[in-house]
Amino acid sequence: MNLELPLEQPAKAQRPFTVQEVVAGARQYLEQLPTVWVEGEISGFRVYRSGVWFFTLKDRVAQLSCVVFRREAERMRSQPEDGLKVYAQGHLSVNAQRGQMQFVVDRLIPTSQGGFHAIRLEQARAALEKDGLLAPERKRALPCFPRCIGVVTSPDGAAWSDVVAVVRRRWPGCELVLVGARVQGDEAPREIRRALALAQRFEGLDVLIVGRGGGSKEDLRAFNDEGVARAVAASRVPVISAVGHEVDVTLTDLVADVRAATPSAAAEKAVPDRAEVLRQLASLGLHLGRSAGRRVETAGARLSRAALRMGAAVEHRVVVASHFVATAAGRMTASCEARAATHRGRLERLGTALEALSPLAVLARGYAVAREESGRVLRRTADFPPGARFRLHVSDGEVRARAEGP
Repeated sequence: MNLELPLEQPAKAQRPFTVQEVVAGARQYLEQLPTVWVEGEISGFRVYRSGVWFFTLKDRVAQLSCVVFRREAERMRSQPEDGLKVYAQGHLSVNAQRGQMQFVVDRLIPTSQGGFHAIRLEQARAALEKDGLLAPERKRALPCFPRCIGVVTSPDGAAWSDVVAVVRRRWPGCELVLVGARVQGDEAPREIRRALALAQRFEGLDVLIVGRGGGSKEDLRAFNDEGVARAVAASRVPVISAVGHEVDVTLTDLVADVRAATPSAAAEKAVPDRAEVLRQLASLGLHLGRSAGRRVETAGARLSRAALRMGAAVEHRVVVASHFVATAAGRMTASCEARAATHRGRLERLGTALEALSPLAVLARGYAVAREESGRVLRRTADFPPGARFRLHVSDGEVRARAEGP
């Protein structure tokens, strides 16, 4: 909204602005200004029932009314006191009810906590939070039995030797890879970022430890670098931050998957205790043995009961089958005997008929049969020329004869 207030009495055709329009226009203009940091001393601090904070931020020559709304107030660790010198981040606005300009505060940092460096640190933390790099759900779990651990630290510091000692004692078979970098000084952030990028090239890497031994706040600045924090967050393997300063939390601690108080503690988190694993395996083996024994006993009992049931069933089936076979055999015997008697009668009748038709029966009644030497039966007188020899079959044998003529 653009306000152009007249310097003279408005004409009859021109409507004057209302107070609400003027305040709204001023508020719209001020809230378009960028977020700024203001240094000053807190005065007149008070808290309303709604949870909103009101105070005045002043210096030697000016003062600024400030407000912290409930949501931002709940995020701050504690309430400030009058006389506390702070850095306040926020934007300008207008209180519509009083028509008074006010500074809407988002963050407060005491100047005693590091001066302007604390502002830069808070800005970096806010940027990381905005990108979701501080979200708990992106934290990854460490592997249970790592085979290769990378360590980004100074090769001359105590952190490397501490990690080596702990890993060799707890998990001797694990491979350790040192990626050296300065961890203190102006060049430290760049070298740590380079070492993190180099560590990503190790294909067999399972875990990465990034850190240093103890030190002052100034010594930790490399691990509060936003670029270092983003490089840690971008690691393809889980990262343990081991800055070695229990009191202060660095940006590296916030973005890492796991935070450890010291490099030695980081090594203990990275690898299991071999002795404890062996005890657990022995206990598990004993438990499995007992469980297997119980299962074998249960299975044996089941098999025994099944065998008894099967034996009884087989015996019953054998009895039934034997009875069936005996009955069938009886029926088959009777059937065979009946068929044999029937066939025997038929054979006797056929035998009688054959005997009646037999040439021997004819011979027995006084007839004879003449045959040539070849066996041909002689039936007509022409078959008996004078002098022809033949055999004459009678009932009890044959007689050789010769024809004398008709």
